Amino acid sequence: MRELSGSQDGFGGDLRFGETGPGAGLRGADKICATIAEKSLPGAGSKTWRAFLSAAAGEDGKQVDAIDRIGEGPWYDRIGRLVASNKEALIGDRPSGGDGAIADDLPNEDGVPNHQPDPSQPEVDNHDTLTGSDAQGRLYGATATCNDWTSASGDSASGKPRLGHSWPRNFGGFPGGGGGGFNMAHWMSAHDAPGCAPSVNLVDAGGPAPGSNGVGSGGGYGGIYCFALTP
Repeated sequence: MRELSGSQDGFGGDLRFGETGPGAGLRGADKICATIAEKSLPGAGSKTWRAFLSAAAGEDGKQVDAIDRIGEGPWYDRIGRLVASNKEALIGDRPSGGDGAIADDLPNEDGVPNHQPDPSQPEVDNHDTLTGSDAQGRLYGATATCNDWTSASGDSASGKPRLGHSWPRNFGGFPGGGGGGFNMAHWMSAHDAPGCAPSVNLVDAGGPAPGSNGVGSGGGYGGIYCFALTP
């Protein structure tokens, strides 16, 4: 995400990636998924990719729910391990029925644990993942999507995007800036980010600092979940 955005702070909540017009945030996010897939495995970018993101209005002006964007499954990670067989298996704190080695640490585009992408280095605090979604994979609310993934402003007009946790993040309390129905284990709907500004924080600080306004303030890099509709 940092590399594609051209910034060490990432995209923030603006995922248009060159797309314009209605639905640009979702289309851009899908393009980000395809671009990252191609970088990981040449040829993989030709698959049909969908970012797991909800929006208040898509291309047709109607609500978009992440769970409806991603096909019917099954889904596998980069090295062929089963993540989940169908939508029902996805709807829970963690995906169920898949490979036990990855359910509690959803891997990155290389099939590497997101929590420790470099096994020669310590674990990093990168759990926060943009979804805009509730625990059923549907739109969390009108202010939960950074203006439908087109805004990287940290002010209140852009709202506070809903985040999931790529790996369960459990600690006592969640100080400063988070909010909205904590479930620190839930992969698609754990809490709100404090804002939509670009930000990357990989240091375990126990939550966003007071006054933070970025998507990665509480431990993340503005990451998104990417699902391929085709094997």
